[in-house]
Amino acid sequence: MEAVTRGRVPRKVATIMAASAAMIVAGVCSPVAYAQDVAQASSAAPSPSNSLVLFNQIQGLRQQLQDMQGQIEVLQHELQQLQQTSKDQYVDLDSRVGKLEHAQPGPAASAPVASAAPSSSAASSAPGGSALSSAKPVSAADKAAIQADYDAAFKSLRAGNYVDSAREFRAFIDKYPDSPLVSNAYYWLGGSYYVTQNYKPALAAFQTLLKKYPDSPKASEAELRVADCQIGLKDYAAARATLRAVIKAHPGTPVEKRARARMQDIPVSAGAK
Repeated sequence: MEAVTRGRVPRKVATIMAASAAMIVAGVCSPVAYAQDVAQASSAAPSPSNSLVLFNQIQGLRQQLQDMQGQIEVLQHELQQLQQTSKDQYVDLDSRVGKLEHAQPGPAASAPVASAAPSSSAASSAPGGSALSSAKPVSAADKAAIQADYDAAFKSLRAGNYVDSAREFRAFIDKYPDSPLVSNAYYWLGGSYYVTQNYKPALAAFQTLLKKYPDSPKASEAELRVADCQIGLKDYAAARATLRAVIKAHPGTPVEKRARARMQDIPVSAGAK
């Protein structure tokens, strides 16, 4: 019996020692594992200092500034495209216009000559015989000089020098008030002002053309330009009235279609200026 007891005790002791060792190992390893997890978590997401927070804020502001600069560049590009479209729309300078206004000034001049007729007749009845001076034929040299001045203003317009073209067309009108090209000069004067967003003098030029030369070939275009100037001035009520008059005066024509298209561009909720 004693031998058996002696043989069993070592086995129990060994079992107890193994269990204790396991517990000890588990107890020792658990804090080590926990410490390792904490260290990994700390390295993955370190607690930022004040300087790091400030740095991150600065970086965020820089990114926002870059985004805004990009948006501004996009808007500037779109604005340039709109301005170019406006210039292309109001400055019709292709070869056909040049031929019509230079090679064949007769048809364009018919309206100004007709409108100037009453003043000539009135001058003939006035004392002093001023009708002789007004009826004096224009020499070939004078015609060439008039055409040269008109071409110079038109060249400035074609080159995009709108300030110069406005000044030159105004000087042409003042210098040659009886020229057959005056009605065209008023039209391009208004166009020069409009492209540079000087809507008030542009409006005055187009309205003068319509008042003095209602039968001008450019009258219908001038009517549309009047509406455009009124839209530029945000006088939407006047623009609507002008476009309605154009639609009524030119039914079934391209001018009517363009007037209706412009009507759609006016804000629906916009009232008078």
